[in-house]
Amino acid sequence: MPARRRPFLPRLARRLGLPAALMCVALGLGVVAAPASADSIDNRIKQAQKEQKANARKKAAADDALEGVKASLQKLSDQLLDTQAKIPAAQRALDAAQASYDSAQRAAALVTARLQDAQDENKALTTTIASDGKKATAMRAAIGEMAREAYRGGPEVSTVGVLLGADSTSDFIERYGLMTTAMRTQSQVLDQLREAKATDQNSQVRLGAVQDRIGELKVEAEQKVKVADAARDKAQQAKAALDSLLATQKTQQNALQAQKAALKQELAQIDAAAKKVSNDLKKALAEQRARDAKKHHSSGPPRPIVGAMFGNPTSTNPIYVTSPYGWRFHPILHYYRLHAGIDLRAHCGTPIYAGRSGTVLWAEYRYGFGSQVMVNHGIVNGNGLASSYNHLERMVVHSGQHVSQGQLVGYSGSEGLSTGCHLHFEVYVNGNTVNPAPLLGL
Repeated sequence: MPARRRPFLPRLARRLGLPAALMCVALGLGVVAAPASADSIDNRIKQAQKEQKANARKKAAADDALEGVKASLQKLSDQLLDTQAKIPAAQRALDAAQASYDSAQRAAALVTARLQDAQDENKALTTTIASDGKKATAMRAAIGEMAREAYRGGPEVSTVGVLLGADSTSDFIERYGLMTTAMRTQSQVLDQLREAKATDQNSQVRLGAVQDRIGELKVEAEQKVKVADAARDKAQQAKAALDSLLATQKTQQNALQAQKAALKQELAQIDAAAKKVSNDLKKALAEQRARDAKKHHSSGPPRPIVGAMFGNPTSTNPIYVTSPYGWRFHPILHYYRLHAGIDLRAHCGTPIYAGRSGTVLWAEYRYGFGSQVMVNHGIVNGNGLASSYNHLERMVVHSGQHVSQGQLVGYSGSEGLSTGCHLHFEVYVNGNTVNPAPLLGL
């Protein structure tokens, strides 16, 4: 005996991941969502572009804040920022996939509900046809019995027969009444039989239409299930992608947090090195002022240093600033740090020139700065003015040497705490850093 096929609706419900009872409730869940409009697509594109710009700003701020810090920390920071930048898009993809899955589920549930209604109607019509068939059979049997009774009664089935066969007036009336009742009953039964036949024919037509509709709905339901299955798979993939990003983010966060102590120590070393540079410079300026005082040279009260007092120290023309002067906030590590100079584009091994005439105070390796050339430009407007050229690949001047504006002092490199070849250019006024951009005419 062939195995019995399980009912279609429970199988469909299980494939959709819905309780069978929910199929009937699904009609109240709303219609299938329409495709996204052009406006919503444009809005998503604009939102993505806005996020890209915001992420680029965050990454630039982070790179600037970590300027001079070990490359490994910068790499960790960049990786974490890249991961965080991907999370919103992954979340949107998951939301869209989940919405598609929900819509597909509702569509499948609606078709399933229609299929259930059609199958219920099929069952009701089948029951009605069977019941009407029994009634028609009974009516035919009754008509046959009436015919047999009439036959057994002989020829006295007409009015004349009744009249001639009557013994008396009262007997005639009784016989006539019985005959009329029998004929009326026979007529009613015939009418009911004709009506039952018409009803049966109508039911048969409806049953055929319903059975055709059931076949169509089964095909449609199977298609809806396939769509729902595909949408579910896509939603699962989107969730897996988001979960992977979140796990990566946590791993990277933990790795960066583990480096915080090392970062703090390194920043302290960098700050100490910068303070030593400033103190050494202040000491040199103090010695110069003392020498000038002995020679009775007086520059008068200090006045602001303004205007383009320095020439382009790089071979890149025009000057190209890759990172400006100022305070930086790291979006992940949450600390502020002063970028005490400006970074200028200078490819590896390209010439670096003195931005202004002066005397080389030192040309040596300094922690964080790499090979550094510090040039003292003397007293300008009553202020001590100096400039430094950092991360050099090679220096070609020495302490005490006089250099003219535009004279070669070294070649660009990435020594010290640097992630790539460039010139980190600083200007000091009375031993403290100032923004070099205005003094370069930028």
